[in-house]
Order: sequence, then structure tokens, then C-alpha cells
Amino acid sequence: MTKHKQPLALLYLDFDGTISKRDVTDAILEQYADEDWLVSETEWRAGRIGSRACLSEQMAMVQASRKQINALIDSIEVDEGFAELLEVCAARNVQTHIISDGFDCFIDRILERAVNGKRSLINSVSASHLKLDAQPWRIDFPFFEQSCGHGCATCKPAVMRLLNPANAPAIFAGDGLSDRFAVESADLVFAKRELADYCRRKSIKHTEFESLTEIIPHLDRWLMSHMFLAGEEKKRASA
Repeated sequence: MTKHKQPLALLYLDFDGTISKRDVTDAILEQYADEDWLVSETEWRAGRIGSRACLSEQMAMVQASRKQINALIDSIEVDEGFAELLEVCAARNVQTHIISDGFDCFIDRILERAVNGKRSLINSVSASHLKLDAQPWRIDFPFFEQSCGHGCATCKPAVMRLLNPANAPAIFAGDGLSDRFAVESADLVFAKRELADYCRRKSIKHTEFESLTEIIPHLDRWLMSHMFLAGEEKKRASA
């Protein structure tokens, strides 16, 4: 039996606004939903409802065909550094996981054209589930509806723990308020936009970025430092 090599670290990536240049759900709501979706958005931003309740209310307001949705999704661009970051992580023995409040069918469609046939470089995708074949659309929240005290569509800290049984170093990169609970479970944080503002307000150590390409040199330096410190620790333990 082949023994799998333990990852040096795990990189968790938000999707909307981090991998994709636009928030996919927001783009759909702006184009095809009643403007009351903004009321739910305001309630969520104020902390009066969780993202699970917010998304359920908002997606019920969408009036669009699957063809219209797919056309809009196909127009959304992906960060130019995404494919390179996946390659670097694979070469460095860093697992890459996508964790998102967004919907799996949208993420899967975008990934088909974004990873150049190298989907195996992504270890997992954890996201909300949307079934477009039925009317009205069926929405499920598999990660983890029952146990998330904040009412998140995807409980990112819980997913991070589940995917990391060996407790390897955890790296997180994101851009929005839906990532605020995840950063508290990470050893290294890359943040932009609203997430960077949140980290500053809460004095959470982070590195700001605009493109995923910018993460790569910081990641390399951090990994080298981590390996050096781990090696020194092992020396002291065996001395």
C-alpha cells in the first residue's frame, strides 16, 4: 500500500472576488433579481441574519433561465494568477481547497475553463449547492447547516478543520466579509478589499494582495521559514 505524503500546508481559497474577478452571485442578482435582494444584503452586512438565510432569500428573487445564467457566468473573468498559484502549490506539496458561500454549479462551470484541464490540482471544493434543473431552484447548504452558530452558508472554519486532520499549517486567502470567521482559524492570511479592512480593525496579521500572483513569493518565503523552524525544532528534540 502506498503511503500518502503529508502536505506541508493547506491553502484555502475563497472563490467569489478572490478566484473570480466578480462575485458571481452578486452579478446574477444585479442582473436578474428584484431589487429587494439589497434589503437581505443589508440585513446580512449588519449581522442581523446569516449568509445562509440571506442567500436563500436572494436566490428566490432571481427570474432567469439556465441559458441566461450560464451566459452571465461565462462572461466572468478569473484572476490571471490562479493557474500559476495552483501549479506552485502542487510543486511545494501544499494542498489547495476552495471554500465558498457561493454555489457549486457556478464554481464548477468557471473552473472548467480556468484550470486548463488541471482540475486535479484542486483538492476539494466546499460550497453551497444549487440545483438549476428544478423550478423553483433547490438550494442546500451541506457545509454545515446544523452546526454553524453564525448561520453561514458554508461554515469555513469547520471545513478547514475537517480537511486538516493532521493539523498542518493553514493558509487562507479571501476578499470579503464572508471570510471573517475563516481568518481566525488560519496561520497565514492573505486578504484584500473588505477582508483586509476587517483584519485591520481586528488587528489580525495579514498580507494584502490584489492578484493571486502576488501571493506566490510571500508563500514561498513563509514555507521556507516554516520548514527551517520545524527542522530546528526536530534537532532540539533529538539532541
